[in-house]
Amino acid sequence: MKLSDYVIDVLHKEGVSHVFEFIGGAIVHLLDSVSFRNDMECVSVRHEQAGAFAAEAYARMNGKLGVAMATSGPGALNLLTGIGSCFFDSVPCLFITGQVNTYEYKFDRPVRQIGFQETDIVEVSRSLTKYAEMVTEPSKIRYHLEKAIYIAQSGRPGPVLLDIPMNIQRAEIEPEQLESFFDSEEYVQDSKPAAVAEETWALFEQKVREAKRPLILVGGGIRSSSTTAELKQFIDRTGIPVVSSLMGLDSVSHHDDQYAGMIGSYGNRYSNLALANCDLLLILGSRLDSRQTGTRPDTFARAAVRIHVDVDTHELNSKVSADLALPIDLKAFFQKANTLFDHFERPDRTEWLNFIEQLKTSYPTYSFTPEGEEIEPNRFMELLSARSQKIGAICLDVGQHQMWASQSFKLFGHQRLLNSGGMGAMGFALPAAIGASLSAGVEALVIAGDGGIQLNIQELDTIKRLNLPVKIVVLNNNSLGMVRQFQDLYFDGRQQSTVNPNPDFIRIAEAYDFPSYKMNSMDDLAQIDEFFSTEGPAFLEVLLEKKTEVHPKLVVNRPIEDMYPYLDREELKQRMLIELVEEMDIPK
Repeated sequence: MKLSDYVIDVLHKEGVSHVFEFIGGAIVHLLDSVSFRNDMECVSVRHEQAGAFAAEAYARMNGKLGVAMATSGPGALNLLTGIGSCFFDSVPCLFITGQVNTYEYKFDRPVRQIGFQETDIVEVSRSLTKYAEMVTEPSKIRYHLEKAIYIAQSGRPGPVLLDIPMNIQRAEIEPEQLESFFDSEEYVQDSKPAAVAEETWALFEQKVREAKRPLILVGGGIRSSSTTAELKQFIDRTGIPVVSSLMGLDSVSHHDDQYAGMIGSYGNRYSNLALANCDLLLILGSRLDSRQTGTRPDTFARAAVRIHVDVDTHELNSKVSADLALPIDLKAFFQKANTLFDHFERPDRTEWLNFIEQLKTSYPTYSFTPEGEEIEPNRFMELLSARSQKIGAICLDVGQHQMWASQSFKLFGHQRLLNSGGMGAMGFALPAAIGASLSAGVEALVIAGDGGIQLNIQELDTIKRLNLPVKIVVLNNNSLGMVRQFQDLYFDGRQQSTVNPNPDFIRIAEAYDFPSYKMNSMDDLAQIDEFFSTEGPAFLEVLLEKKTEVHPKLVVNRPIEDMYPYLDREELKQRMLIELVEEMDIPK
């Protein structure tokens, strides 16, 4: 059997139906092996970075392995941003790169390069992958392939990379004679599950039962572990309200009475106030980065018993100390926790729930108070979400629009929201929509800014060529608004490199044969309705004022509840059930 045929056969058995790629000479054998099959499809993108983002979204949507391939040298290097995105956001993807023949490769020789486009992608990518290896012997392909796929999906998921030279791809092998990773001592040692002591579970149950103002913070680990159903069961049994991190936004329906918004630097003010006032915080699959805690982690949930559950032990007690740390996979956590609270008699938390509801009513999220029908971004996101019930995946790019959507786009239970979290890569949304649509067979909605849309704008061709049901919304305020807002706040308004003229997006979309629409005010409802009623792909440009900002925002050296624009100190004091922290000077 040809080795490249074997690789593709293994991928199919893993449930992979689409391989995202940009062809080059060093991966011709692998892609040719796909061409013979009717159960797997090559998705040819226009840039390798887009292929990596599409594979990430593919994996996030269906919980299966995502796969992207690229040729050696520049092709492999172009995958790196997407590899890093998978690494930081815990997404199981296999990246396969072609490489020059082993007899052309420099190995340890002190030269820069021997073969054309030869690049040591294994060493370059090692810090961004869970496992990276060059396959130098045909007889080891099964071992490396099984090991890579296992590592990508076990523990805290993440990306892996296999670099396969051309002469290895075209080698003939005997599959039945290949060494298996699952027969190795390495696999036996790695596959021992973590355990939590019974006394720890007893303490966990006690703390939850005693809490008067409990709150659950859900992170990206809920989706990484495919435990949304188990989370819903736990919420229903305990009656505990829920806030989310940016990556946990689609863990629960936003129409659920117990959902209390997004916390963090650009979170909802009412969500941050709820977290600041809770007396128990159950943190599920969140790494508590500074975008969640602010720059005063010492004040984060300071009045609460903090219980942190995460499969990655390095994240426990890393940024915020936990009163109780459970180093366990969320599947195992919910299996035990839902049993503990199977017949839980809920205490009367009316006062706490009413307090949160009052916060929601008192502090709705708007970037500014509109005086007429000008487009206020948070109101627009509410309008957009109300018309998006048939959308299965909402893909956000990175910038101001990302925060407006995360604050105000109300998700239904069946909808996924895909953010680039840890990497925060502009150019993510458009290719992510390709992967999401193909993975789950759903209609996808792209929400991007005028800056981010241009980083992978060439993928309009891929969407149109495949006639994918992808709707694209570009919010245009003629600037790189998030950094411009930062400059206005900290650099006396010097807008270096953030304000530049844009091309005509409508003409670009029409060049790719997209039906295109434009909104100038909130009166243009006919445009948005026609946009959504269009079959197949469509493009909508939404014009905003250049000065539009994201509010509220947590600034440096403030606790999470003290967001800008600042509340009057007496009003903030009245909203707090605990003592205020001392104010600190903001460094210049």
